[in-house]
Amino acid sequence: MKFIEKIKIFNFKRFDAFEYCAREKRNIFVGDNETGKSTILQALDIVLTGSRTRVETLGLESLFHRDAVTRFLAGDKDLNNLPILRIEIYLNEHANIALEGINNTDETVCHGLRLVCEPMDEYGEEIQAALKQDDPLFPYEYYSITFSTFAGRAYTQNRRFLNHIFIDSSLIGTEFATRHYTKSLYEANTNLVQRHQNKHAYRQNKAEFAGTSFAALNEAVGGVKFDIKNDSKSNLEQDLMITEGGIPISQMGKGNQCFIKTEFALQQREGAVPIDLILIEEPENHLSHVNMKRLINRIEESTQTQIMIATHSNSVCSRLDLHNASLLSPSSNRPISLHNLSDATADYFVKAPNNKILEFILSKSVVLVEGDAEFMLIDGMYGNLFSEKLEDSNIHVISVGGTSFKRYLDLAKLLGIKTAVIRDNDGNCQKKCIDNYADYTQENIQIFYDRDDENRTTLEKCLYQDNEDLCKELFEPGRRTLEALEYMLDNKADAALKLLEEGMDRLVTPSYISQALTWIRE
Repeated sequence: MKFIEKIKIFNFKRFDAFEYCAREKRNIFVGDNETGKSTILQALDIVLTGSRTRVETLGLESLFHRDAVTRFLAGDKDLNNLPILRIEIYLNEHANIALEGINNTDETVCHGLRLVCEPMDEYGEEIQAALKQDDPLFPYEYYSITFSTFAGRAYTQNRRFLNHIFIDSSLIGTEFATRHYTKSLYEANTNLVQRHQNKHAYRQNKAEFAGTSFAALNEAVGGVKFDIKNDSKSNLEQDLMITEGGIPISQMGKGNQCFIKTEFALQQREGAVPIDLILIEEPENHLSHVNMKRLINRIEESTQTQIMIATHSNSVCSRLDLHNASLLSPSSNRPISLHNLSDATADYFVKAPNNKILEFILSKSVVLVEGDAEFMLIDGMYGNLFSEKLEDSNIHVISVGGTSFKRYLDLAKLLGIKTAVIRDNDGNCQKKCIDNYADYTQENIQIFYDRDDENRTTLEKCLYQDNEDLCKELFEPGRRTLEALEYMLDNKADAALKLLEEGMDRLVTPSYISQALTWIRE
């Protein structure tokens, strides 16, 4: 099985320098917007495709790391300091001498491919003259675009060392994306000889059609004749399409297109050239919950293909095993791998329904609560204390259920996320709140609870004791049997909602919650 072992990126789009060591089977990139998830997939696709024309079409000005360009133009503009765009893909052992060499930034003998965009030496004088002008523009026009192996051998799009497919759901409905996908899949399932034979047969059939079907017409019209286009824009690869049930996928909904394209790419037809790598950009887009589960199951079943996914989906991230996930941050060029996460926690998130895994790992500061009542009231309590909203403070509140606290705290320990846990003492502070979290006591994690084991065992009891008059006013009128506290304990969510809507401006926040919110805000 062929696969990517590592990718290094220099001065390409979001990254000035980036390195990622890939896993053999599954690689999942998670992160907020503009963190570089799509950049990694695009970098891989460009180098593996080896198309100079594609780079020129995209434009170096859109591919170069903007800060590198800005720093150069703000500096002394020395010709020797012009930034170089470089992408290197390190491959596992292919027993291919054309791939093996030392032409890489690691300066080690290994297999790989690279794209280098650098200023051309022969245009040194022209570049220098351009840079001496007032307010000079960056000299993209004088940059070469070179695809080569680590052995130093040039290659083009006509030679694929690694068969791959790129499925970008953001472009799934465009004609270009459909044509590009169909062409890639066709090339992955045929060799060069077969493609030449098919092209020739297609041209021949078109010529025969024109010669027979138009014969009488052309004889009648005289000197000017009708013919069939047979140029680069009207060839077999341009006319190819994929259908299901006789319907072209380009005429299907975007959700069906995404599902069919991914499933089709995962199929390993007997005798076909195997697809070594599938790149998938946000597979959750346009898919229903049912089709999302089907797609994940299909990806899980694939064993002969390396898959790299950029996603915002909790289901994709957790179901495909958090050990395969890497977190990207806008403030760092180093991905944070989750491969050291405990097996028990990873397995929990695979099986746990409606988990908030991505919401948690993409946050800097989190308050974990164990129920709906706490979740509803916490934002109002924070507003009462600090006259601002939680979201304006970049603090996220997540209701996870008391039995799940440790699973999220495992992530907090690994990723350094500042996390406050607010929980009931359940009548035993020592056991439930102290001993239970002894392994999680560290600078970025704190457990907050009321220390009265007898009278303040739950949130509702604390709220009632701190707000007795308010609770009686809201919950006792019209009730014959239940007192205010009894009603609050039996109807936790409804009581919290009524406090939120009718009493929040007068509500006194229990001290342990105030302490938690003060600490998380620091």
